Amino acid sequence: MAGGTLYTYPDNWRAYKALIAAQYSGFSFKVASTSPEFQFGVTNKTPEFLKKFPLGKVPAFEGDDGFCLFESNAIAHYVANEELRGTSRVHQAQIIQWVSFSDSHIVPPASAWVFPTLGIMQFNKQATEQAKEEVKLLLASLDEHLKTRTFLVGERITLADITVSCSLLWLYKQVLDPAFRQPFANVTRWFVTCVNQPQFHAVLGEVKLCDKMAQFDAKKFADMQPKKDAPKKDKPAKEPKKEEKKKPAPAPAPEEELDEAEQALAAEPKAKDPYAHLPKSSFIMDEFKRKYSNEDTLTVALPYFWEHFDKEGWSIWYAEYRFPEELSQTFMSCNLITGMFQRLDKLRKTGFASVILSGSNNDSIISGVWVFRGQDLAFTLSEDWQIDYESYTWRKLDSDSEECKTLVKEYFCWEGEFKHVGKPFNQGKIFK
Repeated sequence: MAGGTLYTYPDNWRAYKALIAAQYSGFSFKVASTSPEFQFGVTNKTPEFLKKFPLGKVPAFEGDDGFCLFESNAIAHYVANEELRGTSRVHQAQIIQWVSFSDSHIVPPASAWVFPTLGIMQFNKQATEQAKEEVKLLLASLDEHLKTRTFLVGERITLADITVSCSLLWLYKQVLDPAFRQPFANVTRWFVTCVNQPQFHAVLGEVKLCDKMAQFDAKKFADMQPKKDAPKKDKPAKEPKKEEKKKPAPAPAPEEELDEAEQALAAEPKAKDPYAHLPKSSFIMDEFKRKYSNEDTLTVALPYFWEHFDKEGWSIWYAEYRFPEELSQTFMSCNLITGMFQRLDKLRKTGFASVILSGSNNDSIISGVWVFRGQDLAFTLSEDWQIDYESYTWRKLDSDSEECKTLVKEYFCWEGEFKHVGKPFNQGKIFK
């Protein structure tokens, strides 16, 4: 079989896809990943390299016959054998589906979560928490698919398994600790099966699943940043003396001495209270939440709500998920609701909601009743609150109307006809 050269850098997970595929097919590779054969950041910027690969990205492949490719999935497909590519049109389409799933759904959140732990990206608390929720959703989808399957497509390893497992590699090595991966036993079983195949092992070596979730290391991140040259002093010698007379405030601790939570807080601008301009309200949300949590909803909490509700200082909204056609398994739909709630912690003080899932698998609707401080849709008032709300349609309810009273009763009590939905109640979640 013809051979060629794979240009990459050491431990490039994208290059692993082609290298593993080559182990199955017997394709002969020469790997150029170290100096003097190939120096990433230098060789790939030369005119000779850019003539073959205009984007200058790796992995890049050059066949012995001069044929060139520059995308990892294309290279893996080129060096694979027929069995890996799929022996039927159905299997070929399914393999492409999982390859696309890997690039579109795994790589973005995996990068946002893992890269800061490797010191190659600044930590952002909100982005990391959102990435974790996205990873949970995609692992749940994979777990359901693998419940009755050994491999993603057919009965043997294909490019689908190679691509998806390589995309999950750093997640399993860095952050998917035993507690996080426990609900996804089918995915872990499949992943361990893949990486322990001789062809995988020849490329990856021993893959150890992480015992403890890696965290952002500020010192590692600082060390990996390019060093800036100190500016030359061109001011008169007497200028510093003037500054010496001033008593500067104590310098903050260096960034590397702060833990990741402190860094996140320090990096966040001090948010203004969106409700600072509103007059004090007679409705005490915390008191209602205590009634709702500890006493009967229909006989105590609901009457308390309507007796004390301040329609001038608070508003009630109905929300419905825009894309019901995308809702498949009910447990995944519930994860969607939970994920939104978990990322809205900063809204809990001035918000309450009952969101329900109506219907069954592949025929469901997500809808809810929300109570906010003020008369505006709360999500638009603060960047901290802009989580998933655009995936819903929102309609303010007239608190004096019978429609509003019916909806509040049905959603707060989780019982009723739910005529506006047209599907039976399945389960609900409370944001409080």
